[in-house]
Amino acid sequence: NHFFYCPSEVSLNTLKSVTDPRDGKRVALKKMPNVFQNLVSCKRVFRELKMLCFFKHDNVLSALDILQPPHIDYFEEIYVVTELMQSDLHKIIVSPQPLSSDHVKVFLYQILRGLKYLHSAGILHRDIKPGNLLVNSNCVLKICDFGLARVEELDESRHMTQEVVTQYYRAPEILMGSRHYSNAIDIWSVGCIFAELLGRRILFQAQSPIQQLDLITDLLGTPSLEAMRTACEGARAHILREPHKQPSLPVLYTLSSQATHEAVHLLCRMLVFDPSKRISAKDALAHPYLDEGRLRYHTCMCKCCYTTSSGRVYTSDFEPVTNPKFDDSFEKNLTSVRQVKEIIHQFILEQQKGNRVPLCINPQSAAFKSFIR
Repeated sequence: NHFFYCPSEVSLNTLKSVTDPRDGKRVALKKMPNVFQNLVSCKRVFRELKMLCFFKHDNVLSALDILQPPHIDYFEEIYVVTELMQSDLHKIIVSPQPLSSDHVKVFLYQILRGLKYLHSAGILHRDIKPGNLLVNSNCVLKICDFGLARVEELDESRHMTQEVVTQYYRAPEILMGSRHYSNAIDIWSVGCIFAELLGRRILFQAQSPIQQLDLITDLLGTPSLEAMRTACEGARAHILREPHKQPSLPVLYTLSSQATHEAVHLLCRMLVFDPSKRISAKDALAHPYLDEGRLRYHTCMCKCCYTTSSGRVYTSDFEPVTNPKFDDSFEKNLTSVRQVKEIIHQFILEQQKGNRVPLCINPQSAAFKSFIR
């Protein structure tokens, strides 16, 4: 069933709707421009490219193909072909389209199902937000945009960048300057999106990171010293200077009529200040609130189950993980832009071996000139 309307032509982030001339199917073309400006940039692009080729999950966007690169001396940008999706969750939330309880449950189920897969691969997305959740008119959802994604750092002495996650969906440990964080930051973002699906408005919409933190403590109350153990001294001092706040979690019931006891209970397990006590994607999927979303998804939406003349045949594993994990050890040996350029060039050529006739850009076409604009 088609639950909501979608535009027929889309341009999402850096994705453009195009036709694959080999089979006439509409696909999305993702452009990665100016890849080789500096070592940090091209290493990040190579990581994203390898991830897109690694992913094999129905709720995670992956690469269908990579366009044939030119001679290495003229190699400056990369074009990746992905499945074409019709819209994104941000557009759906801000639209006048009604969202039923079933919509919310099936969307949340798919987000967590994809996130469980990513986390099992050892990957932190680090920018989960409605605009990075692509959806089709049949409500199938895929997580996209892995430009900020990286493998989880298990060594807590290794510092991680804080320039991640769009502010409204940023976990408190990042707002408080923690130098190390886990995949719990993605769960916080999902909690914010869950509340946004229920209330059709951004839960923590602040003008600055400090105000963002204040809005969070207005809802959750003043955190304990233990919950702030990884915070920087300035952030901890800011919290302690403020008058002590009591939690006001019952306000979540006012988000909408869909904010039932089960919904709020799961939401409260996601929006926990202390990341070590925040629910995991795996445990969230086991919450009774998502039982109906799981049933709807696997009854009529998924590709892992199928219908025969004798009835529906269900997969043995509703929320699969990946094994082995994504391996980022290749990054340690990348020391120059030229080296990375050569490795990426070779990587793309190897991906095309044994596939169909390779695609390349026709710079003379009117469509390409429109795409560049």
